Amino acid sequence: MKELSLNILDIAKNSVKAKAENILIKLDETDETLTLTIKDDGCGMSEETVQNVMNPFYTTRTTRKVGLGIPLLKLAAEQTGGGIEITSDCETDSHGTTVTAVFFKNHLDFTPLGDVVSSVTVLIQGSPDIDWKFVHTIGNESVELDTKELREVLGDVPLDSYEVIKWIEDFLKESYESVS
Repeated sequence: MKELSLNILDIAKNSVKAKAENILIKLDETDETLTLTIKDDGCGMSEETVQNVMNPFYTTRTTRKVGLGIPLLKLAAEQTGGGIEITSDCETDSHGTTVTAVFFKNHLDFTPLGDVVSSVTVLIQGSPDIDWKFVHTIGNESVELDTKELREVLGDVPLDSYEVIKWIEDFLKESYESVS
């Protein structure tokens, strides 16, 4: 993938398919590294499945015989000297999955972050009943959005209404402008 924001979209959609009610998308950025974490409380995966998702020829889909989301994220991280870690629990009450990828930003093969605002906005619009939390820490500053907080303010107004989605997009863009 040409942008990490597309990886975020792909991995977070896996969390949606896993019937997660809460999804955290976290980016921690320093001068040298970018750490991407996507954590959900979905159904989780068995230990065997966690091992298999790194294989591009493994997928749970019935429409095709390859699953490239995790393998492409792994490749992107490893090409910069970083790596990926996946933890998952499908057997206890604290079920869910966490995908963490570390990228070294100064490496020639570092994939740019891309349009993360659009990715987050599309995820919320496509799955408005999920509680999404987005946090991008850049040095000592951060861009944050929590749909639980939005629901408290909005009451019965649906998150996928045009006005709310437009506000989310504008809020995130303005937040990024203030940390630049």
